[in-house]
Amino acid sequence: MHDTHTDAGELAEYGYRQELKRTLSPWAVFAIGFATISPVVGVYAVVQLGFVFAGPAWIWAVVVAFLGQLLVALVYAELSSQFPITGGVYQWVRRLGGPRLGWLVGWIYLASAVASLTTVAYLGAGWLHMLFADGALSPATHVLLGVLFVAVALGINLLGVNPVKHFLNAGIIAEGVASIAVSVVLLVFVHNNGFGILFETLGAESASGGSALAGFLTALAVAGWAFLGFDATTQVAEETEQPRRSVPRALLRAYLFVALTVLLTGLAVTLALRDPGAAVSGALADPVFTAVTDGLGGWSEKPFILLVLIAFIACAISIQTYIGRAVFSFARDRQLPFSSKLATVGPRQIPYVSLIATAVLACLGLLLGLNGNAAATLIAFGSGGFYFIFLSVAVVALVARLTGRWNPGAGQFRLGRAGLVINGLAVVWLLFEAVNIAWPRVELAPADGSWVQVWAVILVFSVLFAAGLLYVLIAKPHTKLPATVTSPPATPTPASASASASAPDQKKAS
Repeated sequence: MHDTHTDAGELAEYGYRQELKRTLSPWAVFAIGFATISPVVGVYAVVQLGFVFAGPAWIWAVVVAFLGQLLVALVYAELSSQFPITGGVYQWVRRLGGPRLGWLVGWIYLASAVASLTTVAYLGAGWLHMLFADGALSPATHVLLGVLFVAVALGINLLGVNPVKHFLNAGIIAEGVASIAVSVVLLVFVHNNGFGILFETLGAESASGGSALAGFLTALAVAGWAFLGFDATTQVAEETEQPRRSVPRALLRAYLFVALTVLLTGLAVTLALRDPGAAVSGALADPVFTAVTDGLGGWSEKPFILLVLIAFIACAISIQTYIGRAVFSFARDRQLPFSSKLATVGPRQIPYVSLIATAVLACLGLLLGLNGNAAATLIAFGSGGFYFIFLSVAVVALVARLTGRWNPGAGQFRLGRAGLVINGLAVVWLLFEAVNIAWPRVELAPADGSWVQVWAVILVFSVLFAAGLLYVLIAKPHTKLPATVTSPPATPTPASASASASAPDQKKAS
Protein backbone atom coordinates (compact mmCIF):
# COMPACT_ATOMS: atom_id res chain seq x y z
CA MET A 1 0.00 0.00 0.00
CA HIS A 2 1.18 3.50 -0.80
CA ASP A 3 1.02 6.45 1.51
CA THR A 4 -1.54 8.45 -0.45
CA HIS A 5 -1.16 11.45 1.85
CA THR A 6 2.14 12.34 0.17
CA ASP A 7 2.78 13.65 -3.33
CA ALA A 8 4.90 10.58 -4.08
CA GLY A 9 2.11 8.33 -2.82
CA GLU A 10 -0.44 9.92 -5.11
CA LEU A 11 1.99 9.68 -8.02
CA ALA A 12 2.41 5.97 -7.32
CA GLU A 13 -1.33 5.53 -7.78
CA TYR A 14 -0.90 6.54 -11.40
CA GLY A 15 1.76 3.88 -11.84
CA TYR A 16 4.85 6.10 -11.56
CA ARG A 17 7.62 6.39 -9.04
CA GLN A 18 9.02 9.72 -7.87
CA GLU A 19 12.07 10.38 -10.06
CA LEU A 20 12.06 14.17 -10.36
CA LYS A 21 12.91 16.28 -7.33
CA ARG A 22 10.07 18.24 -5.73
CA THR A 23 11.80 21.57 -5.15
CA LEU A 24 9.48 24.02 -6.93
CA SER A 25 7.53 26.44 -4.77
CA PRO A 26 4.26 28.05 -5.97
CA TRP A 27 6.28 31.15 -6.91
CA ALA A 28 8.73 29.09 -8.99
CA VAL A 29 5.86 27.42 -10.86
CA PHE A 30 4.33 30.85 -11.47
CA ALA A 31 7.70 32.05 -12.81
CA ILE A 32 7.80 29.20 -15.31
CA GLY A 33 4.31 30.03 -16.54
CA PHE A 34 4.99 33.76 -16.65
CA ALA A 35 8.27 33.41 -18.53
CA THR A 36 6.75 31.01 -21.05
CA ILE A 37 3.76 33.19 -21.90
CA SER A 38 6.03 36.27 -21.65
CA PRO A 39 4.29 39.62 -22.17
CA VAL A 40 7.34 41.04 -23.96
CA VAL A 41 7.48 38.17 -26.45
CA GLY A 42 3.70 38.24 -26.81
CA VAL A 43 3.52 41.96 -27.52
CA TYR A 44 6.33 41.90 -30.04
CA ALA A 45 4.74 38.97 -31.83
CA VAL A 46 1.39 40.71 -32.41
CA VAL A 47 1.60 44.51 -32.23
CA GLN A 48 3.08 45.25 -35.67
CA LEU A 49 0.69 42.99 -37.56
CA GLY A 50 -2.18 44.14 -35.35
CA PHE A 51 -1.64 47.72 -36.49
CA VAL A 52 -1.35 46.75 -40.15
CA PHE A 53 -4.68 44.88 -40.23
CA ALA A 54 -6.84 46.67 -37.65
CA GLY A 55 -5.10 49.98 -36.94
CA PRO A 56 -5.18 51.33 -33.36
CA ALA A 57 -8.35 49.24 -32.82
CA TRP A 58 -6.10 46.16 -32.81
CA ILE A 59 -6.14 46.31 -29.01
CA TRP A 60 -9.72 44.99 -28.99
CA ALA A 61 -8.59 41.84 -30.77
CA VAL A 62 -6.23 41.26 -27.84
CA VAL A 63 -9.14 41.76 -25.40
CA VAL A 64 -11.24 39.15 -27.24
CA ALA A 65 -8.34 36.67 -27.35
CA PHE A 66 -7.69 37.25 -23.64
CA LEU A 67 -11.30 36.48 -22.68
CA GLY A 68 -11.49 33.43 -24.93
CA GLN A 69 -8.25 31.96 -23.64
CA LEU A 70 -9.30 32.65 -20.05
CA LEU A 71 -12.03 30.04 -20.55
CA VAL A 72 -9.40 27.57 -21.74
CA ALA A 73 -7.07 28.38 -18.84
CA LEU A 74 -9.89 27.62 -16.37
CA VAL A 75 -10.47 24.20 -17.95
CA TYR A 76 -6.74 23.50 -17.86
CA ALA A 77 -6.57 24.55 -14.21
CA GLU A 78 -9.30 22.08 -13.26
CA LEU A 79 -7.60 19.28 -15.22
CA SER A 80 -4.19 20.01 -13.70
CA SER A 81 -5.67 19.79 -10.20
CA GLN A 82 -7.25 16.43 -11.01
CA PHE A 83 -4.19 14.95 -12.76
CA PRO A 84 -0.99 16.43 -11.24
CA ILE A 85 1.32 14.46 -13.56
CA THR A 86 4.21 15.55 -15.76
CA GLY A 87 3.05 15.36 -19.35
CA GLY A 88 0.05 17.64 -19.04
CA VAL A 89 -2.21 17.42 -22.10
CA TYR A 90 -0.83 14.04 -23.18
CA GLN A 91 -1.67 12.49 -19.81
CA TRP A 92 -5.11 14.12 -19.62
CA VAL A 93 -6.23 13.08 -23.10
CA ARG A 94 -4.81 9.56 -22.71
CA ARG A 95 -6.72 9.00 -19.49
CA LEU A 96 -9.98 10.65 -20.55
CA GLY A 97 -10.02 9.95 -24.29
CA GLY A 98 -7.95 6.79 -24.70
CA PRO A 99 -4.28 6.05 -25.43
CA ARG A 100 -4.48 6.37 -29.23
CA LEU A 101 -5.93 9.88 -29.10
CA GLY A 102 -3.55 10.73 -26.26
CA TRP A 103 -0.58 9.78 -28.42
CA LEU A 104 -1.76 11.85 -31.40
CA VAL A 105 -2.46 14.93 -29.28
CA GLY A 106 0.87 14.52 -27.48
CA TRP A 107 2.68 14.22 -30.82
CA ILE A 108 1.20 17.47 -32.19
CA TYR A 109 1.88 19.12 -28.84
CA LEU A 110 5.57 18.21 -28.94
CA ALA A 111 5.90 19.44 -32.52
CA SER A 112 4.20 22.73 -31.67
CA ALA A 113 6.33 23.19 -28.56
CA VAL A 114 9.58 22.63 -30.46
CA ALA A 115 8.33 25.09 -33.11
CA SER A 116 7.68 27.66 -30.38
CA LEU A 117 11.21 27.25 -29.00
CA THR A 118 12.59 27.70 -32.49
CA THR A 119 10.40 30.78 -33.00
CA VAL A 120 11.45 32.44 -29.73
CA ALA A 121 15.13 31.73 -30.46
CA TYR A 122 14.75 33.14 -33.98
CA LEU A 123 13.03 36.31 -32.78
CA GLY A 124 15.40 36.71 -29.81
CA ALA A 125 18.42 36.44 -32.10
CA GLY A 126 17.42 39.74 -33.68
CA TRP A 127 17.56 41.47 -30.28
CA LEU A 128 20.92 39.89 -29.52
CA HIS A 129 22.25 41.35 -32.76
CA MET A 130 20.77 44.78 -31.97
CA LEU A 131 22.57 44.82 -28.60
CA PHE A 132 26.04 44.42 -30.08
CA ALA A 133 25.83 45.55 -33.70
CA ASP A 134 24.05 47.86 -36.12
CA GLY A 135 22.91 47.24 -39.66
CA ALA A 136 21.18 44.37 -41.38
CA LEU A 137 21.29 40.83 -40.03
CA SER A 138 22.18 38.19 -42.64
CA PRO A 139 20.15 34.93 -42.66
CA ALA A 140 23.20 32.83 -41.76
CA THR A 141 24.12 35.06 -38.80
CA HIS A 142 20.50 35.09 -37.70
CA VAL A 143 20.43 31.29 -37.59
CA LEU A 144 23.76 31.09 -35.72
CA LEU A 145 22.57 33.55 -33.09
CA GLY A 146 19.36 31.54 -32.76
CA VAL A 147 21.41 28.38 -32.16
CA LEU A 148 23.33 30.29 -29.48
CA PHE A 149 19.99 31.16 -27.88
CA VAL A 150 18.94 27.52 -27.71
CA ALA A 151 22.39 26.47 -26.44
CA VAL A 152 22.23 28.98 -23.58
CA ALA A 153 18.74 27.81 -22.61
CA LEU A 154 19.89 24.18 -22.69
CA GLY A 155 23.03 24.89 -20.67
CA ILE A 156 21.07 26.59 -17.90
CA ASN A 157 18.50 23.77 -17.82
CA LEU A 158 21.23 21.16 -17.54
CA LEU A 159 22.52 22.88 -14.38
CA GLY A 160 19.37 21.79 -12.58
CA VAL A 161 16.09 23.17 -11.29
CA ASN A 162 17.54 25.75 -8.88
CA PRO A 163 19.60 27.69 -11.48
CA VAL A 164 16.53 27.71 -13.74
CA LYS A 165 14.52 29.32 -10.95
CA HIS A 166 17.11 32.08 -10.50
CA PHE A 167 17.25 32.90 -14.22
CA LEU A 168 13.47 32.96 -14.49
CA ASN A 169 13.29 35.36 -11.54
CA ALA A 170 15.68 37.64 -13.40
CA GLY A 171 13.44 37.33 -16.43
CA ILE A 172 10.38 38.37 -14.43
CA ILE A 173 12.21 41.45 -13.13
CA ALA A 174 13.27 42.35 -16.68
CA GLU A 175 9.72 41.83 -17.95
CA GLY A 176 8.38 43.96 -15.12
CA VAL A 177 10.66 46.87 -16.02
CA ALA A 178 10.39 46.47 -19.80
CA SER A 179 6.62 46.03 -19.80
CA ILE A 180 4.94 47.42 -16.71
CA ALA A 181 7.25 50.23 -15.60
CA VAL A 182 7.89 51.53 -19.12
CA SER A 183 4.18 51.29 -19.99
CA VAL A 184 3.18 53.30 -16.91
CA VAL A 185 5.73 55.98 -17.77
CA LEU A 186 4.41 56.17 -21.34
CA LEU A 187 0.80 56.39 -20.17
CA VAL A 188 1.52 59.14 -17.67
CA PHE A 189 4.09 61.27 -19.49
CA VAL A 190 3.96 60.37 -23.20
CA HIS A 191 0.33 60.61 -24.22
CA ASN A 192 0.30 61.66 -27.91
CA ASN A 193 -3.14 60.26 -28.80
CA GLY A 194 -6.53 60.38 -27.11
CA PHE A 195 -8.49 57.30 -26.10
CA GLY A 196 -10.77 57.81 -29.09
CA ILE A 197 -8.04 56.49 -31.37
CA LEU A 198 -8.61 53.01 -29.93
CA PHE A 199 -11.83 52.86 -31.98
CA GLU A 200 -10.22 53.92 -35.28
CA THR A 201 -8.62 51.83 -38.02
CA LEU A 202 -6.88 54.68 -39.89
CA GLY A 203 -7.55 52.89 -43.17
CA ALA A 204 -6.06 49.53 -42.10
CA GLU A 205 -9.00 47.71 -43.70
CA SER A 206 -7.41 48.38 -47.10
CA ALA A 207 -4.99 45.52 -46.34
CA SER A 208 -8.00 43.16 -46.16
CA GLY A 209 -9.85 44.18 -49.31
CA GLY A 210 -11.59 47.11 -47.65
CA SER A 211 -13.33 45.00 -44.98
CA ALA A 212 -12.83 46.18 -41.40
CA LEU A 213 -14.30 42.88 -40.14
CA ALA A 214 -11.83 40.82 -42.19
CA GLY A 215 -8.99 42.96 -40.85
CA PHE A 216 -10.16 42.51 -37.27
CA LEU A 217 -10.40 38.72 -37.72
CA THR A 218 -6.85 38.68 -39.08
CA ALA A 219 -5.66 40.72 -36.09
CA LEU A 220 -7.52 38.29 -33.81
CA ALA A 221 -5.73 35.34 -35.43
CA VAL A 222 -2.40 37.04 -34.77
CA ALA A 223 -3.41 38.03 -31.21
CA GLY A 224 -3.85 34.36 -30.36
CA TRP A 225 -0.06 34.02 -30.25
CA ALA A 226 0.13 36.31 -27.20
CA PHE A 227 -1.74 33.81 -25.02
CA LEU A 228 0.20 30.59 -25.52
CA GLY A 229 2.25 28.74 -22.92
CA PHE A 230 0.20 28.96 -19.73
CA ASP A 231 0.12 25.15 -19.64
CA ALA A 232 3.88 25.09 -19.01
CA THR A 233 3.06 25.01 -15.30
CA THR A 234 1.41 21.60 -15.73
CA GLN A 235 4.61 20.05 -17.07
CA VAL A 236 6.44 20.48 -13.76
CA ALA A 237 3.67 19.02 -11.58
CA GLU A 238 5.92 16.19 -10.36
CA GLU A 239 8.53 18.71 -9.25
CA THR A 240 6.05 20.83 -7.29
CA GLU A 241 5.02 20.47 -3.68
CA GLN A 242 1.25 20.05 -3.27
CA PRO A 243 0.70 20.19 -7.05
CA ARG A 244 -3.08 19.75 -6.88
CA ARG A 245 -3.23 23.14 -5.19
CA SER A 246 -0.12 24.94 -6.45
CA VAL A 247 -0.17 24.13 -10.19
CA PRO A 248 -3.68 25.37 -11.11
CA ARG A 249 -3.25 28.51 -9.03
CA ALA A 250 0.13 29.28 -10.62
CA LEU A 251 -1.36 28.65 -14.07
CA LEU A 252 -4.19 31.15 -13.60
CA ARG A 253 -2.04 33.75 -11.85
CA ALA A 254 0.60 33.61 -14.60
CA TYR A 255 -2.05 33.85 -17.30
CA LEU A 256 -3.89 36.78 -15.75
CA PHE A 257 -0.74 38.71 -14.88
CA VAL A 258 0.73 38.29 -18.37
CA ALA A 259 -2.57 39.08 -20.11
CA LEU A 260 -3.06 42.30 -18.16
CA THR A 261 0.56 43.26 -18.85
CA VAL A 262 0.10 42.68 -22.58
CA LEU A 263 -3.02 44.84 -22.56
CA LEU A 264 -1.26 47.57 -20.56
CA THR A 265 1.72 47.60 -22.94
CA GLY A 266 -0.48 47.55 -26.03
CA LEU A 267 -2.54 50.46 -24.70
CA ALA A 268 0.54 52.48 -23.73
CA VAL A 269 2.24 51.97 -27.10
CA THR A 270 -0.89 52.81 -29.09
CA LEU A 271 -1.48 56.05 -27.18
CA ALA A 272 2.20 57.06 -27.23
CA LEU A 273 2.97 56.65 -30.93
CA ARG A 274 3.58 59.99 -32.58
CA ASP A 275 2.55 58.68 -35.99
CA PRO A 276 0.22 55.67 -35.67
CA GLY A 277 -0.53 55.96 -39.37
CA ALA A 278 3.03 54.91 -40.11
CA ALA A 279 2.48 51.71 -38.14
CA VAL A 280 -0.69 51.05 -40.12
CA SER A 281 1.03 51.57 -43.47
CA GLY A 282 3.92 49.33 -42.47
CA ALA A 283 6.45 52.15 -42.75
CA LEU A 284 7.06 51.75 -39.00
CA ALA A 285 8.29 48.19 -38.57
CA ASP A 286 8.62 48.23 -34.77
CA PRO A 287 5.93 50.33 -33.04
CA VAL A 288 6.93 49.22 -29.52
CA PHE A 289 10.63 50.09 -29.81
CA THR A 290 9.81 53.38 -31.53
CA ALA A 291 7.24 54.39 -28.93
CA VAL A 292 9.63 53.63 -26.05
CA THR A 293 12.75 55.28 -27.46
CA ASP A 294 10.86 58.34 -28.75
CA GLY A 295 9.09 58.71 -25.42
CA LEU A 296 12.06 58.14 -23.11
CA GLY A 297 14.84 59.47 -25.31
CA GLY A 298 17.73 58.00 -27.29
CA TRP A 299 19.61 56.98 -24.13
CA SER A 300 17.01 54.27 -23.50
CA GLU A 301 17.74 52.23 -26.64
CA LYS A 302 20.45 49.88 -25.34
CA PRO A 303 18.99 49.43 -21.82
CA PHE A 304 15.60 48.61 -23.32
CA ILE A 305 17.14 46.16 -25.79
CA LEU A 306 18.96 44.46 -22.90
CA LEU A 307 15.76 44.11 -20.88
CA VAL A 308 13.88 42.68 -23.85
CA LEU A 309 16.77 40.29 -24.56
CA ILE A 310 16.71 38.99 -20.97
CA ALA A 311 12.96 38.41 -21.29
CA PHE A 312 13.48 36.43 -24.50
CA ILE A 313 16.22 34.33 -22.89
CA ALA A 314 13.99 33.60 -19.89
CA CYS A 315 11.20 32.60 -22.24
CA ALA A 316 13.52 30.23 -24.14
CA ILE A 317 14.74 28.69 -20.85
CA SER A 318 11.18 28.12 -19.67
CA ILE A 319 10.06 26.60 -22.98
CA GLN A 320 13.09 24.30 -22.94
CA THR A 321 12.18 23.29 -19.37
CA TYR A 322 8.64 22.21 -20.15
CA ILE A 323 9.41 20.57 -23.52
CA GLY A 324 12.02 18.36 -21.85
CA ARG A 325 9.44 17.26 -19.26
CA ALA A 326 6.83 16.57 -21.95
CA VAL A 327 9.22 14.32 -23.87
CA PHE A 328 10.22 12.59 -20.61
CA SER A 329 6.55 11.84 -19.85
CA PHE A 330 6.03 10.40 -23.33
CA ALA A 331 9.19 8.29 -23.13
CA ARG A 332 8.43 7.04 -19.62
CA ASP A 333 5.28 5.47 -21.07
CA ARG A 334 7.34 3.85 -23.87
CA GLN A 335 5.59 5.96 -26.49
CA LEU A 336 8.64 7.13 -28.47
CA PRO A 337 11.59 5.58 -30.28
CA PHE A 338 14.59 5.35 -27.93
CA SER A 339 12.21 5.76 -24.98
CA SER A 340 14.58 4.15 -22.49
CA LYS A 341 17.21 6.80 -23.26
CA LEU A 342 14.82 9.74 -23.43
CA ALA A 343 13.33 8.81 -20.05
CA THR A 344 16.73 8.91 -18.35
CA VAL A 345 16.92 11.10 -15.25
CA GLY A 346 20.42 12.26 -14.35
CA PRO A 347 22.12 12.92 -11.00
CA ARG A 348 20.60 16.41 -10.87
CA GLN A 349 17.18 14.74 -11.11
CA ILE A 350 16.33 16.28 -14.46
CA PRO A 351 15.49 14.50 -17.77
CA TYR A 352 18.73 15.64 -19.39
CA VAL A 353 18.53 13.38 -22.47
CA SER A 354 15.09 14.73 -23.36
CA LEU A 355 16.35 18.28 -22.87
CA ILE A 356 19.27 17.71 -25.23
CA ALA A 357 17.12 15.97 -27.85
CA THR A 358 14.57 18.80 -27.98
CA ALA A 359 17.32 21.42 -28.19
CA VAL A 360 18.80 19.62 -31.21
CA LEU A 361 15.38 19.52 -32.90
CA ALA A 362 14.84 23.23 -32.24
CA CYS A 363 18.23 24.02 -33.78
CA LEU A 364 17.36 21.98 -36.85
CA GLY A 365 14.18 24.02 -37.13
CA LEU A 366 16.28 27.19 -37.08
CA LEU A 367 17.83 26.13 -40.38
CA LEU A 368 14.54 27.18 -41.94
CA GLY A 369 15.61 30.70 -41.03
CA LEU A 370 17.97 30.57 -44.01
CA ASN A 371 14.76 31.08 -45.99
CA GLY A 372 12.61 33.87 -44.57
CA ASN A 373 9.44 32.38 -46.06
CA ALA A 374 10.09 29.03 -44.38
CA ALA A 375 10.62 30.79 -41.06
CA ALA A 376 7.23 32.49 -41.44
CA THR A 377 5.66 29.07 -42.08
CA LEU A 378 7.18 27.71 -38.86
CA ILE A 379 5.89 30.65 -36.83
CA ALA A 380 2.39 30.25 -38.28
CA PHE A 381 2.27 26.55 -37.46
CA GLY A 382 3.46 27.15 -33.89
CA SER A 383 0.30 29.12 -33.19
CA GLY A 384 -2.07 26.91 -35.17
CA GLY A 385 -0.72 23.71 -33.67
CA PHE A 386 -1.25 24.91 -30.11
CA TYR A 387 -4.83 25.92 -30.83
CA PHE A 388 -5.52 22.43 -32.17
CA ILE A 389 -4.19 21.08 -28.86
CA PHE A 390 -6.36 23.50 -26.87
CA LEU A 391 -9.41 22.41 -28.87
CA SER A 392 -8.65 18.70 -28.51
CA VAL A 393 -8.23 18.96 -24.74
CA ALA A 394 -11.39 21.07 -24.32
CA VAL A 395 -13.49 18.66 -26.42
CA VAL A 396 -12.16 15.58 -24.60
CA ALA A 397 -12.81 17.24 -21.23
CA LEU A 398 -16.35 18.22 -22.25
CA VAL A 399 -17.21 14.72 -23.50
CA ALA A 400 -15.71 13.19 -20.35
CA ARG A 401 -17.85 15.50 -18.20
CA LEU A 402 -21.03 14.62 -20.09
CA THR A 403 -20.37 10.86 -20.10
CA GLY A 404 -19.27 10.68 -16.47
CA ARG A 405 -15.72 9.54 -17.25
CA TRP A 406 -14.33 12.56 -15.43
CA ASN A 407 -15.39 13.83 -12.02
CA PRO A 408 -13.88 17.35 -11.73
CA GLY A 409 -15.02 17.53 -8.12
CA ALA A 410 -12.17 15.22 -7.09
CA GLY A 411 -9.54 17.94 -7.59
CA GLN A 412 -8.66 20.76 -5.19
CA PHE A 413 -9.43 23.41 -7.83
CA ARG A 414 -13.08 23.13 -8.80
CA LEU A 415 -15.30 25.26 -11.03
CA GLY A 416 -18.45 23.68 -9.63
CA ARG A 417 -21.64 23.88 -11.68
CA ALA A 418 -20.12 26.60 -13.84
CA GLY A 419 -17.50 24.13 -15.06
CA LEU A 420 -19.74 22.58 -17.71
CA VAL A 421 -20.76 25.99 -19.08
CA ILE A 422 -17.17 27.26 -19.09
CA ASN A 423 -15.96 24.07 -20.80
CA GLY A 424 -18.69 24.37 -23.45
CA LEU A 425 -17.91 28.03 -24.14
CA ALA A 426 -14.19 27.17 -24.36
CA VAL A 427 -14.96 24.62 -27.09
CA VAL A 428 -17.03 27.18 -29.04
CA TRP A 429 -14.25 29.79 -28.76
CA LEU A 430 -11.53 27.35 -29.79
CA LEU A 431 -13.49 26.05 -32.78
CA PHE A 432 -13.80 29.62 -33.99
CA GLU A 433 -10.22 30.68 -33.28
CA ALA A 434 -8.63 27.47 -34.62
CA VAL A 435 -10.44 27.97 -37.94
CA ASN A 436 -9.59 31.68 -37.87
CA ILE A 437 -5.88 30.99 -37.39
CA ALA A 438 -5.73 28.20 -39.97
CA TRP A 439 -7.72 30.16 -42.56
CA PRO A 440 -5.51 30.64 -45.66
CA ARG A 441 -4.81 34.37 -45.86
CA VAL A 442 -2.68 35.86 -48.59
CA GLU A 443 -2.14 38.99 -46.50
CA LEU A 444 -0.37 37.04 -43.73
CA ALA A 445 2.02 35.34 -46.14
CA PRO A 446 5.29 37.03 -47.18
CA ALA A 447 4.92 39.32 -50.18
CA ASP A 448 7.08 37.05 -52.36
CA GLY A 449 5.85 33.82 -50.78
CA SER A 450 4.20 30.90 -52.54
CA TRP A 451 0.87 29.20 -51.92
CA VAL A 452 2.68 27.04 -49.37
CA GLN A 453 2.96 30.04 -47.02
CA VAL A 454 -0.73 30.85 -47.48
CA TRP A 455 -1.77 27.31 -46.52
CA ALA A 456 1.06 26.86 -44.00
CA VAL A 457 -0.95 25.94 -40.90
CA ILE A 458 -3.18 23.45 -42.69
CA LEU A 459 -0.34 21.87 -44.68
CA VAL A 460 2.11 21.44 -41.81
CA PHE A 461 -0.59 20.19 -39.46
CA SER A 462 -1.89 17.72 -42.05
CA VAL A 463 1.59 16.29 -42.64
CA LEU A 464 2.27 15.91 -38.92
CA PHE A 465 -1.16 14.42 -38.24
CA ALA A 466 -0.77 11.92 -41.09
CA ALA A 467 2.72 10.95 -39.87
CA GLY A 468 1.42 10.54 -36.31
CA LEU A 469 -1.57 8.46 -37.43
CA LEU A 470 0.70 6.24 -39.53
CA TYR A 471 2.97 5.71 -36.53
CA VAL A 472 -0.01 4.75 -34.35
CA LEU A 473 -1.21 2.24 -36.95
CA ILE A 474 2.20 0.66 -37.56
CA ALA A 475 4.09 0.94 -34.25
CA LYS A 476 0.97 0.69 -32.04
CA PRO A 477 2.52 2.70 -29.16
CA HIS A 478 -0.72 2.37 -27.15
CA THR A 479 0.05 -1.33 -26.69
CA LYS A 480 3.44 -0.56 -25.10
CA LEU A 481 2.16 1.29 -22.04
CA PRO A 482 3.65 -0.23 -18.86
CA ALA A 483 1.20 -2.48 -17.02
CA THR A 484 1.41 -0.31 -13.89
CA VAL A 485 0.22 2.66 -15.92
CA THR A 486 -2.76 0.97 -17.56
CA SER A 487 -4.02 -0.87 -14.48
CA PRO A 488 -6.31 0.79 -11.91
CA PRO A 489 -4.62 2.15 -8.76
CA ALA A 490 -4.86 0.10 -5.61
CA THR A 491 -6.44 2.69 -3.32
CA PRO A 492 -9.80 4.40 -3.93
CA THR A 493 -8.77 8.04 -3.45
CA PRO A 494 -10.29 10.79 -5.63
CA ALA A 495 -7.27 10.61 -7.92
CA SER A 496 -7.47 6.85 -8.25
CA ALA A 497 -11.23 6.98 -8.80
CA SER A 498 -10.68 9.06 -11.91
CA ALA A 499 -7.85 6.84 -13.12
CA SER A 500 -9.96 3.73 -12.50
CA ALA A 501 -12.79 5.17 -14.53
CA SER A 502 -10.60 5.45 -17.61
CA ALA A 503 -8.62 2.25 -17.13
CA PRO A 504 -11.15 -0.17 -18.69
CA ASP A 505 -11.31 1.92 -21.82
CA GLN A 506 -7.53 2.09 -21.97
CA LYS A 507 -7.27 -1.69 -21.77
CA LYS A 508 -9.97 -2.07 -24.39
CA ALA A 509 -8.11 0.34 -26.67
CA SER A 510 -4.93 -1.61 -26.14
